[in-house]
Amino acid sequence: MFTSQPLVIVLMGPTASGKTELGIEIASHFNIQIHNIDSRQIYRSMDIGTAKPSQSQQQKIKHFLIDIKDPTNPMNVKQFQEFAKSSIDKEIKNKNIPFLVGGSGLYMNSLIKGFFVPNVPPQNLLRKQFEKMGQKKCWDLLTVCDPLSAKKLNYADQVRTIRALEVFYVSGKPLSSQQFQNPPPWKILELGLDRENLKERIFQRTKNMFNNGLIEETQNIINDYGSDLTLLDTIGYKEAKDVIIDNLKIDKAIELATTKTIQFAKRQKTWFRNKNKPIWLNNKNLLKDAIIKIESVLN
Repeated sequence: MFTSQPLVIVLMGPTASGKTELGIEIASHFNIQIHNIDSRQIYRSMDIGTAKPSQSQQQKIKHFLIDIKDPTNPMNVKQFQEFAKSSIDKEIKNKNIPFLVGGSGLYMNSLIKGFFVPNVPPQNLLRKQFEKMGQKKCWDLLTVCDPLSAKKLNYADQVRTIRALEVFYVSGKPLSSQQFQNPPPWKILELGLDRENLKERIFQRTKNMFNNGLIEETQNIINDYGSDLTLLDTIGYKEAKDVIIDNLKIDKAIELATTKTIQFAKRQKTWFRNKNKPIWLNNKNLLKDAIIKIESVLN
């Protein structure tokens, strides 16, 4: 089943495009297991809001890289890269084909492209200070201390702007000077999943999350870890927390979470088209098309 280099199959795509379901179908057909590449599904207790594979799905196909950290113990990209690569190398050593499924572009590319990322853990206090400054001041600051990063980033990308500033203030070196690629010795097949009706899928999934326990899950997380948990400020959980604490109407919470998710999915699609350029699967018969493309590499 192997060429001179071990094959690693990748299924990527924006949120709510159906990666989990298709990934399980592909894994079942080829009798392989899944490495889940998602920046939030690595955390325990966060199931509904991250669209984590259900217990029945995980029983059908073994999923790695799920529920490996508590929400109070955040894992940065560098830590994830090291943890995931060790897991993938074990699969290769056991003569299995690693199958990576996910939508977290930076986490995925840290593995398949070997992006080196600084080992600077999240600095919550520093991040809050930057957030209070506002995006304009942060951006102006970034153009001074790390102009190369500023040139690569979108002005409106507050998360990555703050991360670049965080790395600079902690390490004393610009993020742009600490990034390079060291590709792994794998033959990588990148498959892309996209949907023409993605907005409708996002709305329906968001609605289902709120109707099927997201608010209760968020309340449990607040009870266990407190309402100031950083991960509770991510899409879905933020709106559910506002329902609990600020009495936000559920319909409004669904609307806000849907809008944010659509914007996030748009950024994901841009990332995958610009950074990865996968082979996009035919939506008329996703599984059949995926099987044909994988078998063409195996044969």
